[in-house]
Amino acid sequence: MSFEIREKPEKIERALLVGIGLPGESRRERAALLAELVDLVENLGIGIVESSVEYTREMQAKYLCGVGKAEEIRARAEALDADCVIFDNLLSPSQQREWEKLVEVPVIDREEIILDIFAKRARTKEAVMQVDLARMQYALPRMAGMWKHLDRQRGGSGGGKGGGAAARGEGEKQIEVDRRLAHDRIEAIRAELETVRRQRGTQRKERNRQGIPSAAIVGYTNAGKSSLLNQITGAGVLAQNILFATLDTTSRKIELPDGQPLVLTDTVGFIRNLPHRLVEAFKSTLEEAVLADFLIQVVDASDREALRHYETTCEVLAELGAADKPMIVLWNKVDRLPEENRQSTLDALAAKVECPSIFASALEGVGMDELLAGCVEMLSHRVTTARYRIPLAESRIIAIMHRDGKVLGTEYEGNDAIVEAILPREFAARIEKYRVQ
Repeated sequence: MSFEIREKPEKIERALLVGIGLPGESRRERAALLAELVDLVENLGIGIVESSVEYTREMQAKYLCGVGKAEEIRARAEALDADCVIFDNLLSPSQQREWEKLVEVPVIDREEIILDIFAKRARTKEAVMQVDLARMQYALPRMAGMWKHLDRQRGGSGGGKGGGAAARGEGEKQIEVDRRLAHDRIEAIRAELETVRRQRGTQRKERNRQGIPSAAIVGYTNAGKSSLLNQITGAGVLAQNILFATLDTTSRKIELPDGQPLVLTDTVGFIRNLPHRLVEAFKSTLEEAVLADFLIQVVDASDREALRHYETTCEVLAELGAADKPMIVLWNKVDRLPEENRQSTLDALAAKVECPSIFASALEGVGMDELLAGCVEMLSHRVTTARYRIPLAESRIIAIMHRDGKVLGTEYEGNDAIVEAILPREFAARIEKYRVQ
């Protein structure tokens, strides 16, 4: 059973969504973030009564904004009869407590919303552990306010000299117990995830030993990564039009047009202001991107924020240490763009990136041949195309050619086979003496 951050109403029906625009922030960026928060909240089935951006002249420690602006938000929540206020900002534990004192309803920030969605989507044991780790790390500094109701209900624990355990309230003692349990659980999950990481490393070493290259499919959430994997491999991965549909990696082996094998791995989607603790928790999964031979970044070309989504993914990749990986950018969902300005829109997007661009619709299968050709180009340094004269007495060499490469044609002259093949460079170097110059 997964960990709950804290008790919340079973059904939030009237949430007020607020984004506090801080000095120096782009107004367009803040509006786009709030629109994204609306999608996130709706994905949790939470009712929304209103969403707005409130700008402040300077950031304040207590509420992020000034007291006057905070009072305006409180009055708005009261007028709308909101049963929850959700901030499109990351609130510190003390800020969250101050806001809850002020508005007298639960206050949730962007990070908690994302964590709740991840908890809802997690399916495999590994994903559940990763989400639980992030949620406990989020909850730990917030525990101080979670059990004070016990003191209020019981009137504290009464006397007791010296300020010892007997003098502390029930809530305070419960906090200590919960913190200790949380710390123990965090360490246990980290140990389990490290075991999973080692197992994945063993599998990866076996692939490397066999000389099989790999590519990681990365990108913003809901860009169409799982649809792409399904289209190319027939993997049958869950592909839904919802945020964070995929939290678990799925790897499938394919054969490229030149005969090379390639392992494709789907990864968890990224999002702006992705909580750092989630990046940390999912490192065992996301390291597939770090260790892949190259990346395929999928971007929803039909989204007005397509370029910003591309930049966000690059920022997270940089945080993971994968900024310098060779990359193909696949501009997906091109069928959703209006025909009259489709090409000009795509050309403008491609001009903003330095990587090779491919225009595609993973759902309709458009652009898949171009993508596979791009993958061949990415791995061109790994293979050699040549003709070889192999004595029939050395038929084992021909067998290896078929197994590890792609034989394009075979002719026979006397006791020799003339074989044209695409081979891994390492193997080609070992049989260089048979090469027809």
